[in-house]
Amino acid sequence: MMEFLLIPLVIAFGYVLGSLRVLNQYERGVVFLLGKYIGTRNPGISVVPLALARMKKVSLRIMAIDIPAQDVITRDNISVKVNAVLYMRVADPALAVMEIQDYLYATGQLAQTTLLSVLGQVELDELLADRKKVNELLRQIIDERTEYWGIEISAVEIKDVLLPEGMRRAIARQAEAERERRAKVINAQGELQASEALAQAARVLQSQPASIQLRYLQTVSEIAAENNSTTIFPIPIDMLRPFFQRAQDAAPTADAAANTPAKETAAPGLPRPAAPVPPDITEGLPQVRFERSKSTEGEGGSR
Repeated sequence: MMEFLLIPLVIAFGYVLGSLRVLNQYERGVVFLLGKYIGTRNPGISVVPLALARMKKVSLRIMAIDIPAQDVITRDNISVKVNAVLYMRVADPALAVMEIQDYLYATGQLAQTTLLSVLGQVELDELLADRKKVNELLRQIIDERTEYWGIEISAVEIKDVLLPEGMRRAIARQAEAERERRAKVINAQGELQASEALAQAARVLQSQPASIQLRYLQTVSEIAAENNSTTIFPIPIDMLRPFFQRAQDAAPTADAAANTPAKETAAPGLPRPAAPVPPDITEGLPQVRFERSKSTEGEGGSR
């Protein structure tokens, strides 16, 4: 009698044990009873009656779909090859199971066609310089289409843009020309600032003539510090004019003194007073001394 009871108990226990399903934290279970959707199960242990119901597990983790390289013609008629990667996750497991047969394959195909459509409306410079904007535009368009499938698009990133060889050389020449232009602009700005500083210094020196002479003497002292060089430099006539004027003023005085007869004669036996000597007109003139370098003297001695 016990044997007849044990057999149904074993069968019932096996049936209950086979009806248990375990879902991980990142999974959800879409349950169908006799072909009809009855709900979505959360993580943990769920009972799904054998032979009467089935459960489809769906992962909620973010998945990456690689978009192979596509031949794209941009709006400015340049042919390029572009590949990208798409990041997606299932937002509604029931829609992902019931609305589309294979949401991974469908999302990948939609991403390829959208990539061709969007990149055909942008220019090459925009694709290279403002890639973030293009990525966001791709994400928005694909996300609007996959919303009805229960799929959420997290991001779309363009990985590589392969240009023809001739186009790469043209871009390199353009970049080089841009760098040269910037260098010339910086050089011109530096010359402009230097010329403004020189003009300001000239105005200061012009307002104070004595500063010009001080600057000249400073330059002469700097040149004289060089022992192994011979330097010939002109002396501005404006600097010598005060000395020539002094000499011209002193010359008539000396001539008048020489032509005036002496009122007093020398006493017998005493020497006559000496005639006044005219002042040296070269007194007060700048003295310029030229010295031969040591190397020059050595060569002269050897010769």
